Amino acid sequence: MDSMKAVLSLAAGSLVGGFGRYLLAARVAHLAGRDYPWGTLAVNLSGCFLIGLFEELSARHQLFGHQGRILFIVGLCGAFTTFSTFASETDHLLRHGRFALAAANVLTSVLLGLVLFRAGAWAARLGA
Repeated sequence: MDSMKAVLSLAAGSLVGGFGRYLLAARVAHLAGRDYPWGTLAVNLSGCFLIGLFEELSARHQLFGHQGRILFIVGLCGAFTTFSTFASETDHLLRHGRFALAAANVLTSVLLGLVLFRAGAWAARLGA
């Protein structure tokens, strides 16, 4: 029964996060223009704010338990932007004095992410 609650919490949060990402990114891009990825920037930065808010509310104030963490942090923030999770995990490394690992996380995530994006595009072109 608890696993079903977790699945439903994840699904609900993911639904809201996915729609929120689409709607916010589209609205910001419409208002600010498409010469720069303003919509994605707005989503990623607001996602970082939200995951920080939810983690602090969960950890310090215990405003929601395990199900709430699944709903808000894993589901909503996870579907809204994985950049927020990346920021949270990097912050965790920094707070625990693991500066080299934090730097490695930033560099490998960004650089390898770009390399693998291009590799995927290249693989798709080979198949076409």
